Amino acid sequence: MKVLKLSAQGLPQSWISLEQAVIHYAADEVRWESGGEVAVFHGGTNAITGQQSIITVNSIIGTKGVPNINPFDLKSGLTNDKLFSRDRNVCAYCGDHFHESELTREHIRPIGQRGPNTWMNVVTACKSCNHRKGNRTPEQARMPLLYAPYEPSLWEDFILRNRRILADQMEFLMAHVPKSSRLLA
Repeated sequence: MKVLKLSAQGLPQSWISLEQAVIHYAADEVRWESGGEVAVFHGGTNAITGQQSIITVNSIIGTKGVPNINPFDLKSGLTNDKLFSRDRNVCAYCGDHFHESELTREHIRPIGQRGPNTWMNVVTACKSCNHRKGNRTPEQARMPLLYAPYEPSLWEDFILRNRRILADQMEFLMAHVPKSSRLLA
């Protein structure tokens, strides 16, 4: 289980472990929290008061401080897992839905024709369609794209990079994705 760590301003910073979240709580770096309680950690007993320390971790935390980087300058790393999730495991050529093991990263303008390996030049394709298209563009192969590629926003990227998102985390992230996002479909 991961905790969604946000800046104090509410911008996604990272997915962190429960243990990393406890460190933020113990260091008094959590400025605000949202979502449900996901864990309770019991610490030692205070020698003077006799009370045991308890830290309750929420699924979403906003931490103090200003990030050193502007999260809007971050580019979403391109991986097959995130690509297939972005495209909902649907082949861009035949439109069928496939298991991940039957999918490939398909370059619209092939690498052999100097096509870049970027979000805007790749789509999900089944192995059969990818083989049939070969080292040609969709126009050259007479295989029109059924949907257009796009680069995920910061919010979409946080959804695409974690497969086990809690409902309250998903609700928070989905509230910020662009209205044109394929993840809303």
